[in-house]
Amino acid sequence: MRITRKVTVDGTSPAAVYAYLKDFTTSEQWDPGTIETTLVEGDGGVGSRYHNRSVFRGRETELTYVTVDLQQDRLVVMHGENKTVIAQDTMSISPGAEGLGTVLVYEADFTFKGIAKIATPFLRGQLTKLGDEAKAALDRELSRL
Repeated sequence: MRITRKVTVDGTSPAAVYAYLKDFTTSEQWDPGTIETTLVEGDGGVGSRYHNRSVFRGRETELTYVTVDLQQDRLVVMHGENKTVIAQDTMSISPGAEGLGTVLVYEADFTFKGIAKIATPFLRGQLTKLGDEAKAALDRELSRL
């Protein structure tokens, strides 16, 4: 299941958006389900590992995220996993119209495992709501940079 949202931020450079999103601990500010994200290994570059505590459907869960791809001022890709879900967050960054501001395309891919896989069709509405809330938070947070 994939959720895609587009965020356009006037007055914020692609470099500032990239630096903000590359530090995945900022997910506490823009990911509506995240309670806490801590860097547990690495320097924030490719291969860095993060511990993420989130709430989904009223239940607290933990995921390990790894930075799998970084392209300066253009791309941040995070891979998260636990026993019930694989999450891949792809954040594509580009200059806005006429080189002003930034356009962020945020894609969150979810693959459910085990018994949770059966519930996938029933989760679409909740994941869509999370995507909408993440977009609103990214609009707010990125405009502050």
